[in-house]
Amino acid sequence: MAHVTGGTPVLDRLGGGRLDDGWLANALGGLVDGSGYWSTRGVLAALERTGGLLAGTWEPPEGETGPGSAGEGSWTRFLGRIGALALRAAVEPTREVRRQRLLAWLEIWAESPFADPSARWRTGVVRTDRPGVRDEHGAAVCIGWVRGGARKFLELRTGHGEPPSLGEPVEVNDLVPGGGWGSPEQIRTLVALVRERGPVPWDRSAVTLLREATGLGRATASFALAGLISTGYAPFLEAEERRIHQLKAAESEDGGKELARLSPLERLELLADVLPADPAALWEPEGMREVATRLGAAWRARFGRRTTVPESTHAAVVEREPFLLTAGKLCWAFTDPTDLPELRADVDTWLSNSKFGPYVTDARGQARWFGDTLLTAVAHLPWVYAELPAGDVVHDGVPGLVRVLRKRLEYPGLLLGAGFRGMRGEDLPAELPEGFGRRPYAGPEPLDDPSVDDGLTVVTRWRATRPHERPSMHLSFRPAFYGDDERSRRLSGWADRYGREHMDAVAWLRGPVCSAIVDRIASAALPPGRYESDPAASAPDVVALAAGKLDLEEDQARLYLQLLALPAPTDRNVRKWNGWTAARHHAARDGLLACGVVVADKRPRAGRQVFLPGEWGHAVKPFTPMERWKAALLGVERSYNGRYDNHPPLPVRTLPELFAHAWTLVERGDGPA
Repeated sequence: MAHVTGGTPVLDRLGGGRLDDGWLANALGGLVDGSGYWSTRGVLAALERTGGLLAGTWEPPEGETGPGSAGEGSWTRFLGRIGALALRAAVEPTREVRRQRLLAWLEIWAESPFADPSARWRTGVVRTDRPGVRDEHGAAVCIGWVRGGARKFLELRTGHGEPPSLGEPVEVNDLVPGGGWGSPEQIRTLVALVRERGPVPWDRSAVTLLREATGLGRATASFALAGLISTGYAPFLEAEERRIHQLKAAESEDGGKELARLSPLERLELLADVLPADPAALWEPEGMREVATRLGAAWRARFGRRTTVPESTHAAVVEREPFLLTAGKLCWAFTDPTDLPELRADVDTWLSNSKFGPYVTDARGQARWFGDTLLTAVAHLPWVYAELPAGDVVHDGVPGLVRVLRKRLEYPGLLLGAGFRGMRGEDLPAELPEGFGRRPYAGPEPLDDPSVDDGLTVVTRWRATRPHERPSMHLSFRPAFYGDDERSRRLSGWADRYGREHMDAVAWLRGPVCSAIVDRIASAALPPGRYESDPAASAPDVVALAAGKLDLEEDQARLYLQLLALPAPTDRNVRKWNGWTAARHHAARDGLLACGVVVADKRPRAGRQVFLPGEWGHAVKPFTPMERWKAALLGVERSYNGRYDNHPPLPVRTLPELFAHAWTLVERGDGPA
């Protein structure tokens, strides 16, 4: 490295060969684009040389053409936003191997024009073969990699005239970093304090403060306060990091996914000004709580505030592992449905072309999220109704969510996928199914494939173009017109069983069972703190009938009905629903055993010691093993392997009705045996 003016390069002083390696990609995870470009060696050196070229303190030595590339160039977003990287470098949860690289980045930054709040910058794309230019009016340098003969550039103006040009500009943008946190003195002070005192001790009360200020889940709030770490920070958390955050592995993964929708720029802007003007304040007792207050205000300004969900509720949702949504997003749907972007307004959709066939899209990018939210919310609504207590904000949010979903489904411009039917090439009909009419689909984008549209259903005939692909018929439908008519019956009969999830969700959401559940919750039929899964609270008359007929005590009848009707009456669940101690539970269980209506056993993944008599059905996680009699009651089907590796279908009865139906079967002699 050849310097025009004296001084030892920062990276040389820090031992650059040790620091300037692929670990930097993980340290910057979530703050830059194109993580693969950051995995090569020499990124920190390229950053320092780029700053030197712009400042006039470095020029390429003989045989070199420029400073090299620091990643793919997205680091220019750090101008005016370096506080995001500084927070991550300072706090305790950051792994030491990553902290040292972040501190090196900050030291380089502080000694370069990048930290000068008065610097005048432009960025853009230019067609050029020159790596950099400089004169008395300024300098420009290429950053990133060549794409189509063009490269990103960064330009610094230091004089009154125009700085030298790299070549033909394709795109030029003035960059105004602003006067946020990150002066050279602030950066130097923070780095020196971290090296002298060690990282800022983690303050879990600050996490609580941020959680209350935003409504985020505990894991998400903790990760945000630690510098908005991302799931690309792989492996996401080590044991020591989880210990500092006080999170289980499942909570960690869910919290990381919650932040995954944030772009690098959003992360940088949220954290740009959360650090104190005097970095030493971070090590004071209130230091991290003040950071949390500022971050909370920045979060609310950009995303609003969610209703705070009890930690016990959030943890229970995490255990459910909602596949298409995070636990925080699912809770948000129930507590504040109109704040979700995909539910805030009607989603105007259409079919678009792709190499895999037509797909549903929209102008706001909400079509996919609407479908995911619909499926996940409907799939988990019965669990929210049954296993969260009255008075819980998620439980009590069911009527509001159902109302919003029903309203959105009435919009005629909404299309949802209805699956596809794969066929062998010779079986693909030349004509589309006649039952759906002759009128082709007419949308804002002409389709490449033949189509028919009967007003409810759009069918597209897609002919595969590659050897390993199968041709197919793609189906979409407008839920506003889906109901009890001939068109709907034709669609339902033609759709494949594995492609009808949206149709089934729409039908159940509009059906009588969902309405009855909404009415029970809205009417406050249960006192706060009581559970619908406790028959003493939701079906006391059925408990009385069972107790009288079988000569049982109330607790014994209560437990028997739960064993009959509920898919997972584990010991932990029963005690939670009924408010029982272990001793009271044991007494009820022993009474049932003495009466001979249940049997004692140990069975894999059952979570209980007593069972209904008869055949037992195994299941692998996440599915629920259960008695064969109960599986038939709940409509759970066996898989090809004979296990019950399927979730229960959407309920056809409310829980009071289910308890009553199960007891009726027992009373008439059709119970488990």
